[in-house]
Amino acid sequence: MNINGKTRLFAIIGNPVSHSLSPAMHNAAFAELGINAAYVPIKADNIEQTVAGLRTLGFVGASVTVPFKETVMGCLDNIDPTAAKIGAVNTLAFRQTDQEKICICNGYNTDWIGSNSALAQVIDLKGATALVIGAGGAAKAVVFGLLTAGAKVTIANRTQEKAEGLALELGCDSIPFENIATTSADILINTTTVGMAPHSGRSPVASELLPNYQVVMDIVYAPLQTTLLKQAIACGCKVIDGLDMLLYQGVEQFRIWTGVQPPPSVMRKALLKAIDKL
Repeated sequence: MNINGKTRLFAIIGNPVSHSLSPAMHNAAFAELGINAAYVPIKADNIEQTVAGLRTLGFVGASVTVPFKETVMGCLDNIDPTAAKIGAVNTLAFRQTDQEKICICNGYNTDWIGSNSALAQVIDLKGATALVIGAGGAAKAVVFGLLTAGAKVTIANRTQEKAEGLALELGCDSIPFENIATTSADILINTTTVGMAPHSGRSPVASELLPNYQVVMDIVYAPLQTTLLKQAIACGCKVIDGLDMLLYQGVEQFRIWTGVQPPPSVMRKALLKAIDKL
């Protein structure tokens, strides 16, 4: 990577963020296409100050991850209609106006595209039933994507009020978390951080319940094969790890930032190589 005065800057902002594979993915695409750009991880404590800093420093774009996908919306000038419906933003695009030299920050959501693209590889979403664990920013995107594709969705979350609120907001069902024990569906999706390193021994769902699902997806990708997915494989379920969702949402982010379609195969290869180093 040749960093110079014309290098365009991109970032991922979150907390924690050191485990992120996004820098490897995007930097590989920039290199492959000969784009003079660099993508770096930034640990943020205050989202307002961080976004203001990116504006001032001339960043072109940024990814937003836990725990800022919802709170970042208050820092933006414009929000894409789809992201507004979801109620969460994972992609920022900065644009410098010519006349007033003001930096405009636009927000988008590509998580739902990543989720749907990953699921579509193993199951037809139209008419399918899905149980989504979690009610945060990632859950909003996943549920929105499922509903858009014609699936019937139920949300379960340890804080029942959040599950009910998200279900009401997006137009689907919710159940108390303990009712998972008597629930079945075509698809089970974990959108929480349960099972993420360094607590990789945990799982959001008891293993004896997994035969109630055909497909189990975990958006966690560090580790790539979570305890939930290991148990799902043992039960004969089809499984989807967090890599595909990360890849496909990243492909859409890259297109938003550059107007160029990136090479998914190059990005996937970079992700796999980066995972091995975690």
